[in-house]
Amino acid sequence: MNTNEAKEYLARREIPQLFESLLNGLMCSKPEDPVEYLESCLQKVKELGGCDKVKWDTFVSQEKKILPPLNGGQSRRSFLRNGGPGSGKGTQSLKIAERYGFQYISVGELLRKKIHSTSSNRKWSLIAKIITTGELAPQETTITEIKQKLMQMPDEVGIVIDGFPRDVAQALSFEDQICTPDLVVFLACANQRLKERLLKRAEQQGRPDDNLKATQRRLMNFKQNAAPLVKYFQEKGLIMTFDADRDEDEVFYDISMAVDSKLFPNKEAAAGSSDLDPSMMLDTGEIIDTGSDYEDQGDDQLNVFGEDTMGGFMEDLKKCKIIFMIGGPGSGKGTQCGKLAEKYGFTHLSTDELLQNELSSESGRSKLIRDIMERGELVPSGIILELLKEAMVASLSNTKGFLIDGYPREVKQGEEFGRRIGDPHLVICMDCSADTMTNRLLQRSRNSPQADDNTTTIAKRLETYYRASIPVVAYYETKTQLHKINAEGTPEEVFLQLCTAIDSIF
Repeated sequence: MNTNEAKEYLARREIPQLFESLLNGLMCSKPEDPVEYLESCLQKVKELGGCDKVKWDTFVSQEKKILPPLNGGQSRRSFLRNGGPGSGKGTQSLKIAERYGFQYISVGELLRKKIHSTSSNRKWSLIAKIITTGELAPQETTITEIKQKLMQMPDEVGIVIDGFPRDVAQALSFEDQICTPDLVVFLACANQRLKERLLKRAEQQGRPDDNLKATQRRLMNFKQNAAPLVKYFQEKGLIMTFDADRDEDEVFYDISMAVDSKLFPNKEAAAGSSDLDPSMMLDTGEIIDTGSDYEDQGDDQLNVFGEDTMGGFMEDLKKCKIIFMIGGPGSGKGTQCGKLAEKYGFTHLSTDELLQNELSSESGRSKLIRDIMERGELVPSGIILELLKEAMVASLSNTKGFLIDGYPREVKQGEEFGRRIGDPHLVICMDCSADTMTNRLLQRSRNSPQADDNTTTIAKRLETYYRASIPVVAYYETKTQLHKINAEGTPEEVFLQLCTAIDSIF
């Protein structure tokens, strides 16, 4: 029998898992007669129906099982953190662990310490070579190290596991042998940014797996495995994703809000939340008052995580014409966007409608948004940008460009859009007097029983619009093509002006 045949035999018969379970039982029970103990364990295997029925804790007594499944009213929390190498997940994991009093586990550090302490061991020497080339360590080895670490933490209220799982197989193994996590956080970061961070870290720390060749291999593995892994956790309603290509404190704020919502839904925000800067939140303006006719894409729509998991989508996205349409309520921008989309083959996106559509879904992100809004807080700009990116990527194959209505609402949003996607080719400002917008809204209210506009609410909405739009318009006047359109005329007259402006960018 050659080596491959032997490995195949052992794997097919579930022998490694049987041996692991027996060793765990020996370590926890410490029997006076280990031979007699092992005989009783093997008898139990027969009673169970074979090796495939054995789990890592089969021979661990109930009182010594230090990490029971977390789905039966247990107070202990399990929190997985994933993202591309260099996405900042280690930094964020440590900050979250400190804020909530959770224990922190870095899977990469666990493996590196084991390699360092057993350098003469042939198995770990091989694993060291595997990691140095940028490949993943063997699955069962990784799970075993995690379990042994968890056994040293019997009294922790929560655990943050950094850098795990790396693929769906690891996720399944973790759930089968340990537990189902309470929350999975995915940090998205552009491919180029990941490379820059990893190479900088290599210079500072000298980690053997941060060499150029290994870095490229790790990024490739991540790109291949990330989308299926995210899809898997989406279907289970466990994952939340965040744009990590931003200021560290902004990312930490968004993750903290997610942890509060998911792990502590019936409690006040965890200690320290008052220290977080509320200026990192986005003013959603008219979102609550706006209906939605945006088609629900359901859970089959994968989240977008920067260039890593988007394949070549980001490059294609940057080739499309992007037009921002700015205008107050009643300026006619929604009507005109529909006509322009039909004429030029554009896709019309409204941030209000995208948000309402997300709220109508049952995704983990929708629950987070709803909880934020119910607390009277503002939806983070990173979530709005993520919704926009997903909708844009979903339309890439059948569009000539994008008309984005109601965005950006502040200069900071525009800057973030430019950094993550690209500056717009054109910004259109629908210039319309307050009197005209008020009269149009009142007329709409009379014609539509769903509309509840009155002079008081209209005045408040206009005030919000003017306060937000003035600095945005000033920002784009110096940065890109900005066209102010006289929106006082008839719809036909306004449409002709808009066509002239759009023709100028082709």
